[in-house]
Amino acid sequence: MRGAVSTSRSPRGAAAVVIAAAAAASSASAATPDNVSSRLQIHVPQSLFKADGYDHREALFGVPPYGGSIAQNVYYADSDLCDPTVDTRKGYPIRAKDKDGKMEPWPSPYILMVDRGDCSFVQKVRNAQRSGAAGVVIADNTCLCSDTDCVSANGQDVCQTAEPIMADDGSGQDISIPSFLMFKKDADAVKAELRANHMVQVEMAWALPSPDDRVEYDLWTTPSDLVSRDFQKSFKDVATALGDRAYFTPHMYIYDGIKSHCQGTDGENMCFNLCTNNGRYCATDPDNDLDHGISGADVVQESLRRICIWKHYGESDGVGKQWWDYVAEFLHRCDTPDYFASEDCVADAYKHSGVDKDRIQRCMLDSGGLEKDAPNSFLDLEMAAQARRGVVVLPTAFVNTVALRGALTSNMVFAAICAGYLDGTEPKVCQQCSKCSDEIGCVQAGGKCAGGSGGGSGSVSAHTFFTTLFAICCAFGGIGFLHWKKTRDDMREQVRGILAEYMPLEDSGDGVMNGSPMDFAHGGGSTGLIS
Repeated sequence: MRGAVSTSRSPRGAAAVVIAAAAAASSASAATPDNVSSRLQIHVPQSLFKADGYDHREALFGVPPYGGSIAQNVYYADSDLCDPTVDTRKGYPIRAKDKDGKMEPWPSPYILMVDRGDCSFVQKVRNAQRSGAAGVVIADNTCLCSDTDCVSANGQDVCQTAEPIMADDGSGQDISIPSFLMFKKDADAVKAELRANHMVQVEMAWALPSPDDRVEYDLWTTPSDLVSRDFQKSFKDVATALGDRAYFTPHMYIYDGIKSHCQGTDGENMCFNLCTNNGRYCATDPDNDLDHGISGADVVQESLRRICIWKHYGESDGVGKQWWDYVAEFLHRCDTPDYFASEDCVADAYKHSGVDKDRIQRCMLDSGGLEKDAPNSFLDLEMAAQARRGVVVLPTAFVNTVALRGALTSNMVFAAICAGYLDGTEPKVCQQCSKCSDEIGCVQAGGKCAGGSGGGSGSVSAHTFFTTLFAICCAFGGIGFLHWKKTRDDMREQVRGILAEYMPLEDSGDGVMNGSPMDFAHGGGSTGLIS
């Protein structure tokens, strides 16, 4: 079987270009929520203070100080900061000159404002980090179409429907400072103050999500994603051990085919086998071969299938044992170009994971199906959720609404979940395994670290500790007893020798001494020295 939607027309190279543009179009139109975790506020001057803070976008790279803030003076670089050689002696406000007649560099610590454009967000922030900035505010250069005041004031013919996502371009692992994108209208006001040589103080703050005795975590991925495979294979034991103390929600990333122009004006699917529902729902081709192997439509179909499995086998308890089992079985049996879209292989995965095939197929059809030019309610919900959350990088995991940054591993997600509980409310499995070098191995071993019981990396059980202590005490006791016995015997020999030298010699009557001089000592000294 080739895919959920077949077409008599063979795909063209243009289809790959269109679906590649789908990612960019989806990213550009997505918007991260303003209240997920961060806040942007201006304290000085008072005229720029807003009680609710400033709308902004938070970068999906860098390491924010969750629960903390950075409040420093802002310096405007008067540059897009695309050149790695940053001139720290330019920009605004104007500073005093040094003895060489050059303007002094930006005094640390500081927040640097730079202009958007000409290079990636990651490159700008990296260059700012190298210059010594504690944080970065990127000033947008395009008005929102909804902001008519901004559009009219700037006389721009081009506007944007939504602020762009500050996504990682794949090289942002070395960035450790946080960064925000500030809307053009607000950024222009800040730059005007700085150009007038007035000091501006900005606060970048991150609210730590309020912890309680239950953690919620999400995973955004696709059935063809390679990076999250090991995680999906190994995390079932953790999800089961956490039980009702954690609630998991899996999400499937779907590209909006209509916004990507995969659906023509006449309703025709312009992206061929990359989309379902006549171009409404799309996915990239995982093997980059539009004529063979796995198609984008196959990925969309498997995404809907997993959504339905979760609806019926995981949504009620947040654990979803059968969902994890099905994904593991699918990855084991069907994750190849020949079997990915095979109904027989999927049925086999259903059987080994305890999933009712008829129930899932009915769910897929009732949600709107994949064949006709009609909306699918579940896929629409997924696209709306990914737009609200601003998901761009795949895979992405969230714990208590905070995105996890770095490699997606089971150990990393488990550690983040355990750190998300209110102090003193951590489940037993976290107490047993959070300090182990191999947390997942500890969970799978029933709460025991490798080499001993749970409680910490390299720890030993109480039984082993006290047994070893008793053995050490016995050994030292035995050595002490042997030393004492040897010392006593040596002292006795010395005493006997001294007594033998000074003992009286016994006269036999004829003037001849009888016996050995040591007889007295050997006799235990029973004879007195004075008669």
